[in-house]
This record gives sequence, structure tokens and C-alpha cells, in this order.
Amino acid sequence: MTASPAGVDPPATCEDAPAQRRRRDAGRTRQVLLEAARTRFARDGYAATTVRDIAEEAGVNVALINRYFTNKEGLFEACLTTAVTDVRRDENGVPVDGIAEGIARRIGGAADDDRLRVALLLLLRSSGDDRVDELRRSVLHAVSEKMATAAGGADPDDAALLRAQIVLATTLGIVTLRSSLGLQPLASATEQQLLDPLRDLVQAVLPGAGTPS
Repeated sequence: MTASPAGVDPPATCEDAPAQRRRRDAGRTRQVLLEAARTRFARDGYAATTVRDIAEEAGVNVALINRYFTNKEGLFEACLTTAVTDVRRDENGVPVDGIAEGIARRIGGAADDDRLRVALLLLLRSSGDDRVDELRRSVLHAVSEKMATAAGGADPDDAALLRAQIVLATTLGIVTLRSSLGLQPLASATEQQLLDPLRDLVQAVLPGAGTPS
């Protein structure tokens, strides 16, 4: 048989097809489990969620959780890692005058922001694993540091960080009360209804957060 040119994969054969399908199916199954677990962990918390709950919601055999994630703790860590990616992707480049608008849009806006809301809820859920919980703290600290930097410049001091963390804590509290408890009228408030109170809060707490022109 003629050898393939260097750097070029040989054409797939019939024997290769089952292996390729298995790899595709494994990737899809892993993603389905992650999405189901993210929703369950964010809504019900780590302790109240069982691997059977997750497998049932994903429509797969519960044994696949051990195959792809080792155990429940491994699955939670994988969910948290995706949440970290979502939050870090979202935190960059927001001017201080746009903080209130950004929060209102992400909390009360279209369904496209559901992924970020789930990510924020996951960052509130303790796993009982010190290493994973340290990751949660580091991400929340980074988000507040970005906010403080936008408000007051580079190298924010503890006072600036405290102010930013008050705004962050308010944001997380709103997400929790809306998503987990359904507290009315907060739970059904629209983006526009949330905007003015959030703008008042940001302007009062963060220096430099004036009314947008």
C-alpha cells in the first residue's frame, strides 16, 4: 500500500468509522451531562443533587458519570470550570458607566444570558472541596477587581475592592432571589425595571460611575 505524504492523515476506512462514531458520541454524551449537571447544581445546590438526578435529566446511564468525570465531585468541578470560562469571558472591557446596564441586561434580559446566570449561581455553590472552593473565590475576586479597576484605575486598594464586591454581592443576591426563590416582584422584573435601581446603586457605591451620557 502506498504511504501517505508526510503530515497527511490516511483516508478513513470502514474499520475506522465505528471508532470515530464512538468518539463523537462520547463527546456529545459528556456535553449533555455537563449541561444537565450545571442546571441541577445551580438550581438545587451540590448536596441536594444526586448523580441519578443528573443522569435522568441527561437521559443517559448513571454509570457514564463515573466514566467521564470519575464521580460527582469531578462532575461539579467540570461544571465550575465551564462557569469560570463563561464569567471570565463576560467580565472584560466593561466601562464603569456601563456596569449597571450590563448587570440589568444579564439578569433581566433575553434568554441568551441564561448561561451566564447559571454560571453565577454555580459560583455560589460550595462543593466541600477546598481546592474547588478556592477556584470559586479567585474568580469572584477577579471579577470584583475588574470592576474596581474600571471605577478607579489600576491597582485598586482594599476600599475600592470592598465597594466593587458590594456591587457584586448585590448582583449575586438578585440572581439567587430570582432564580432559586422566585421572590416577587424581583423575580419577574424586566431589564428596564432593574436598570434604574441598579444604576442608583452603582453610582452610590463605585466612584467614577456617573450617569451615562
